[in-house]
Amino acid sequence: MTSVEPSDLVLAVDVGGTTTKAEITDAAGVVLSAGVVPTPRGAAAFDAMGELGAGVLAELPAAQRESVARAAVVLPGIVDPARSLAVFSSNIGWRDVRVGDRFSARWGMPVLIEHDVAVAGWAEWRYGAGRGRADVCVLILGTGISGTLSVGGRLVRGAAGQAGEYGHIPVRHRDGLRCPCGSIGCVETVASGTAIARAYRDRTGREMSGAAAVFDVLDRDPDARAVVDDAVAALAEGLFGVIHATCPELIVLGGGLAGAGTLLTTALHDRLTRLLRVAPAPPVVLGKFGARAGLVGAAHYARTGVLE
Repeated sequence: MTSVEPSDLVLAVDVGGTTTKAEITDAAGVVLSAGVVPTPRGAAAFDAMGELGAGVLAELPAAQRESVARAAVVLPGIVDPARSLAVFSSNIGWRDVRVGDRFSARWGMPVLIEHDVAVAGWAEWRYGAGRGRADVCVLILGTGISGTLSVGGRLVRGAAGQAGEYGHIPVRHRDGLRCPCGSIGCVETVASGTAIARAYRDRTGREMSGAAAVFDVLDRDPDARAVVDDAVAALAEGLFGVIHATCPELIVLGGGLAGAGTLLTTALHDRLTRLLRVAPAPPVVLGKFGARAGLVGAAHYARTGVLE
């Protein structure tokens, strides 16, 4: 793998359940070119990634385009970077897609792939709200829910490469909804952005544009308050075992849903305080990078080539 000099530019692509975003940045993090497209279902998403990357590269002047030294594409679900394989994504609907050299051949540069939340959580821990802390739990809240765990100053990866599938911890065993992963009552079925908007519609018969719209009416809509309270309860219950097992000193909330701000951090900390009896409830804070954590992390990863 070629080295990246401080003057070199990098391309970062972050694939989400709803949209795919791309940026070209310099070493200081200045964005020189950016784009976003809807994420298609299934393996067609990889064609959209290739088009998007080519598009943001084409926006640069020729001299700058030649300075883009490396790219990183961060993918949801289960990812095997060593084999360059997108193993499974329940939210987007692909299985065993071999990435290979499809991006490097098209963009004309080395391309790393990694798990989107592993990279986003690493960025928040190393460079964002968790900087300087050794034991940090990061939750990335959006179309799905996942995160990272740093213990003793090391990022926990696990045997399969990604530890932190908090969204697939079952918390509604008896009366829960079936999750796209196949289990019943996962945290994601209650507390993801999609789940919050769906629960509000099912409760009231009224459509909301998304979870952000539900949060916007919390102070005047009892139904919105009930839906969000249930989502926060599911998040807290999902974190219960994690907190007892590792006692993190900080919980960081990132992703699109963290746009709810202190309404969400305060509610989750209060719920954890009431729920926990042995381990202390750690402070809950907003991530520094918000919904851009995946892009920021992908750019850092493209430059360093390591998550540590």
